[in-house]
Formats: sequence, C-alpha cells, structure tokens
Amino acid sequence: MILADGISLLCTDLKVDPQDIVMLVVSWHMKAATMCEFSKNEFIDGLEALGIDSLEKFREKIPFMRSELRDEQKFREIYNFAFGWAKEKGQKSLALDTAIGMWQLLFAEKQWPYVEHWCQFLQARHNKAISRDTWSQLLEFARAVDSSLSNYDAEGAWPYLIDEFVEYLKENGVIKSS
Repeated sequence: MILADGISLLCTDLKVDPQDIVMLVVSWHMKAATMCEFSKNEFIDGLEALGIDSLEKFREKIPFMRSELRDEQKFREIYNFAFGWAKEKGQKSLALDTAIGMWQLLFAEKQWPYVEHWCQFLQARHNKAISRDTWSQLLEFARAVDSSLSNYDAEGAWPYLIDEFVEYLKENGVIKSS
C-alpha cells in the first residue's frame, strides 16, 4: 500500500500540491478505493493504463489529466467516483465535512454559482451525512437548472434537500421568488 505519507512524497516528486484536484483525477485513473491510499495493484494497473513507466512520463501526463475535468462526461465520472473514494470505509454516506470539501474542490473546477450557498445551507439546516442520491442529484441540479433558477421545477423529481435549498435561497434573498 501507498498511504498518505507515500502519496505526499509522490506529490512532491510530481511537483503537485496534494490538495490539487488533479490528485483526484489520478486516483480515478488508478481506480483507488479509498482517499489517501493506493494498493499496489491500483497503482501499477493505473500507471499501465495511462502508459506511464517513469516519473517524467507521469509529470507529462498531469496537464492531460487536468484537461479531463473540462470534458463533461469525464467530469461526471470523476464527480461520481469522488463519492465512494472520499467516504469512510464501511459507510454508505459521505460525512458532511468531507462532502463540503469535495464540492468546493470539484465546483471550483466546474463553476456553479451556488456552491458556497449550498455548503452554508447544509451546515445551517442539514448537518447530516450526504447520501449517494443527494450527491449525484446535486450535479444534475447544478447542470440542469440555470443560474437564475428560472427553469427550476418545484414539482420535479429533485431530492427534498434540494427543494429545501431552493427555498433557503429565496428566504435569504439570494434569488427572487417567482
């Protein structure tokens, strides 16, 4: 296993900050089961799949991996991967603090104007772990509903938490009630 200290050394060798979102993309390519660790097989299979056999080739691949975040389909795959990767072993849900950190990381890359409001709403009103359904539906909501929320359908199939969030935005004057 390569654990947190080993990954930190790898990041130093790659000249990448361990908190950089590209490390999430690396983990996605490695099909890593858990945050801050790679099994020997995950690491070797991931490097082989990427065609990496030296530190230099690994460094050269970093810009390509970063560019994958701009591809809609790959971003969706990386986003959905992040849920399982970031949750504690044996848990079905993602701890709220972890989910918030992941959303801030992911939506810094894929702009969504309400990410900070969403995180504040969760801390103020929800304060519970995040289910996989809420995790995946939030990405759909962020993509499907425009920034003015004018095409938001309260009768749509959004999870209750997202409906509550839209009400929260209206109550706090972030968006106008229609």
